Amino acid sequence: MTIEATGPLKGIRILDLTAVVLGPLATQILGDLGADIVKVEPLEGDVLRSNGVSRNLNMGSVFIAMNRNKRSISVDLKSAEGKDIVRRLIATSDVLVHNMRLTAAEKLGFGYEAVKAIRADIVYCAATGFGQDGPDRNKPAFDDIIQAACGLASVNSIGREQPDYMATLIADKTAGMALSNAVLAALFHRERTGQGQYVEVPMFETMVSFVMAEHLNGLTFDPPKGKAGYTRLLTGGRRPAPTRDGFIAVLPYTTNHWVALLEFDGRKGLVEKYNVRDRDARNTNLIELYREMAEITRTRTTAEWMDIFERLDIPATPLYDLNDLPEHPHLKAVGLFKTAEHPSEGTIRYVAPATRFAASPASVRSHAPQLGQHTAELMREIGFTEGDIDQLQGKGVVRRSDGPP
Repeated sequence: MTIEATGPLKGIRILDLTAVVLGPLATQILGDLGADIVKVEPLEGDVLRSNGVSRNLNMGSVFIAMNRNKRSISVDLKSAEGKDIVRRLIATSDVLVHNMRLTAAEKLGFGYEAVKAIRADIVYCAATGFGQDGPDRNKPAFDDIIQAACGLASVNSIGREQPDYMATLIADKTAGMALSNAVLAALFHRERTGQGQYVEVPMFETMVSFVMAEHLNGLTFDPPKGKAGYTRLLTGGRRPAPTRDGFIAVLPYTTNHWVALLEFDGRKGLVEKYNVRDRDARNTNLIELYREMAEITRTRTTAEWMDIFERLDIPATPLYDLNDLPEHPHLKAVGLFKTAEHPSEGTIRYVAPATRFAASPASVRSHAPQLGQHTAELMREIGFTEGDIDQLQGKGVVRRSDGPP
């Protein structure tokens, strides 16, 4: 499956030296938008290749989900010949993205100044664990580490015996989206001015900004008007409501929502008891209101409540298990989950790009590549002959796999 790019980044080449989740997710987003993503992998491949379930070696489900629309070239970056290959690729690239420690990038010869000397207008984007102006700049950073450091694990302790991580790689993925946005903004700047630049996306600071958007709370003011933490989310009352046969997510948010719910269930007196029509008073009484709501929702089935909430125009949804999402009626209607034939992995299911562009639609042009699948193709593009490629493969500088086994 290979079709022509149609997205807004068509014609942009991004040299992707990232691995694991943060960087690959970011470059996949950019690839969906039409960019030519050249994924540079070590001879043993991106460590994410083994994650999840698989049919074949080096093609795990998590890797497949985050590496479509990319061409894989497998190179020994520690060798002089491998460095030369990457330098030639830099000369043809608009953007270089990596998530190495900056000291490691410098040691390999791919720090910003060295890369800029090859391509003066390049957008050089470094995804770091911690901002390089701070004392933690050289510390390793993974999703768990950042969830703990940014306060998220603490926030997620509500109703539990101890702090806990969210059961999704939220720090990696949020920072990955920030990284894709940073590349887009830098490319827009270059389009206006002709100038490339150095861009740093620190994972820790990105996640602190993400978490504190609503939780800065009392620390917004100096001196503080209370502690950090958005009370409405931290009181513990905000959770799925029980029904006769399961649970439902329901969010009476406005005055009209609360009045409609309480009056429908014959509890008009609670409107006055909790002063529901006064927004500030209602917010003060939210724990009690959520408790009352849980007693109300227990009286009917989820399906019955969904019909009622639709009539009352109150936001609500049944709870969906991850395994149920491909059958969600709305997602089926918009075609978010698709199936396709992967060249080596057979029939696979994937999540299509969610953002819609009327004039330059995002697309899935090719599925996650095998390790080194495009090594020879890319080397030919930058001037290597078949003899050169065979010789470098024989020396262990590159790994090529020009198609499925």
